[in-house]
Amino acid sequence: MIKQWLAHAFAVERPEDFAPTAEQQQIADRICREIIRRDMVTLAILSLETCRPLNYIGSQAIHFFAPFLSFLVDPQAQKIFAEFLEKRGSIEWLCQRLETLSSSLVDSENASLNEDHSLVHSEYTVKQDDS
Repeated sequence: MIKQWLAHAFAVERPEDFAPTAEQQQIADRICREIIRRDMVTLAILSLETCRPLNYIGSQAIHFFAPFLSFLVDPQAQKIFAEFLEKRGSIEWLCQRLETLSSSLVDSENASLNEDHSLVHSEYTVKQDDS
């Protein structure tokens, strides 16, 4: 019995086993989109990777400053995000999500630029044929 307890006494969850809840994912996506909108993806990923060992302390800081932050952020969303950061794999998941969302945004922008370019090219071709 003591041997079983000792075997799990220092067990730590693996980052690969992390899966956010639907609420946590929705709030994290909102934060990621805001980071992408401000064109701060590289800086955010660098900061997250640098502070990865401190994610639990960061979540506790969010809980501590909750009364002050409640003026700026929805208290329920703040609590959910703090619980999200308490998990070991949350920073890795957040970095991957930032990369995924930013690359999909870049791909959609490139597709729309290519579409606009093809429209301009076809209009130019039509005008050339008319002259």
